[in-house]
Amino acid sequence: MVTMISNQAYVDPGARIGDKVKIDAFAYVYPDTEIGDGTWIGPGAVVMEGARIGKNCRIFPGAVVSAIPQDLKFQGEESFTIIGDNTTIRECVTVNRGTAAKGRTVVGSNCLLMSYVHVAHDCLIGDNCILVGYTGLAGEVVVEDYAILGGGTVVHQFVRIGRHVIVGGGSKVRMDVPPYIMADREPLAYMGINSVGLKRRGFSKEKMEEIESVYRALYKGGMNNTQALAHIEENLPPSTERDHIVSFVRESKRGIIRIR
Repeated sequence: MVTMISNQAYVDPGARIGDKVKIDAFAYVYPDTEIGDGTWIGPGAVVMEGARIGKNCRIFPGAVVSAIPQDLKFQGEESFTIIGDNTTIRECVTVNRGTAAKGRTVVGSNCLLMSYVHVAHDCLIGDNCILVGYTGLAGEVVVEDYAILGGGTVVHQFVRIGRHVIVGGGSKVRMDVPPYIMADREPLAYMGINSVGLKRRGFSKEKMEEIESVYRALYKGGMNNTQALAHIEENLPPSTERDHIVSFVRESKRGIIRIR
């Protein structure tokens, strides 16, 4: 397959188009853009300045990638939208480019952004994430690898959502959500570890029990966060998962969600 660009699409001469790219009718590709090998740009999709789209992505009709930020502080500075490989952006998704704060908005590889998702300026989304339809991320949100946000989730600016988290649909995420857990209810609360998701991703029973023991101390030990973290470090053996939870909670600027 060779690169195929419809004669009813507009591709600026300043765009850099890879091999085996397909750009359908009425798509519009601006200058200073890059589209990786094997990517499909659907009818009516718009790829604007600063977009850096990886290989084998699918951009569905009506999506707008790399529009300027919806931030009144934006002064036209150079910034980017970076989309990883094998990521699917469905109908009417909007991903805004960065501002001077970080200079880039990033959506990782192997992600799925379902219809009408909005990703604001300077968000950093990891790999293998799923954002279900009508989810909205405000500016400078961080979503770590393998997180799943249910439909209609809205996330406050500067919030951080940990790896392997699942957030229930319709949630309002105002505080940080630690890794490996389920979060639901209003206000958003810890509902236990994400055991189904972790099992699907190859976590052993022993590893899940280890994660659960960390959260038992954090949420059910009758201690404040500082005391709980000290207890965890003193009494639970170090591991990648334990250490990530501890550093996540310790570094949280907005505070973490509580148990229901």
